[in-house]
Amino acid sequence: MFTAMLRPGAVLGGFALLATAALAITYELTRAPIEAAERAALARSLHTLIPPGGYDNDPLDDAITLAADPLLGTRSATSAYRARTGGETRIVAFNAVAPDGYNGAIRLLVAVRRDGRLAGVRVVSHRETPGLGDAIEAERSPWSRGFEGKSLSDPPPDTWTVKKDGGAFDQLTGATITPRAVVEAVRRALEYYHAHRDELLDEDTARDTSSNR
Repeated sequence: MFTAMLRPGAVLGGFALLATAALAITYELTRAPIEAAERAALARSLHTLIPPGGYDNDPLDDAITLAADPLLGTRSATSAYRARTGGETRIVAFNAVAPDGYNGAIRLLVAVRRDGRLAGVRVVSHRETPGLGDAIEAERSPWSRGFEGKSLSDPPPDTWTVKKDGGAFDQLTGATITPRAVVEAVRRALEYYHAHRDELLDEDTARDTSSNR
């Protein structure tokens, strides 16, 4: 009788092992295509901010890891990608998060030129309201292009917000919370750039190389 009572448990255990094995196999089969798709999506976003031909390296292969930082709005490590010409970093693109969007976090890719001016900003993912907040997407409206060429001092620091709050940036028709969150996140990203400029541009390495010549 004891053996008979064990049989259902053994059967269930067998099914559990089979299910686990199936999940593991599925993960291994899909991991490479998923990683390839993510890399392709990242490459497309980078190319919109750093058009091919403006650098002589591959930014995707010239990446560094950035620790989580409140200025980036990140809770885990993320990456920065450098576009170089003749070994000198011209543009750095890195991830930033606006945690206070209307419907949650808005993930951004922020590209900053060597002189601290923005090369551009692209929204990577969000859950904002279709037809209203989703106008932050470059594919849906030109709103995000308003960041191009801006810096921490242009416009002045106290105007780094939407016009409804007395700032320099347009809000979206019917939506203020979303653009307000993005503008604030971009401003913090620029502050991060200035605080970590040498690390992002790899200036220390450049100086060491020059001193050894």
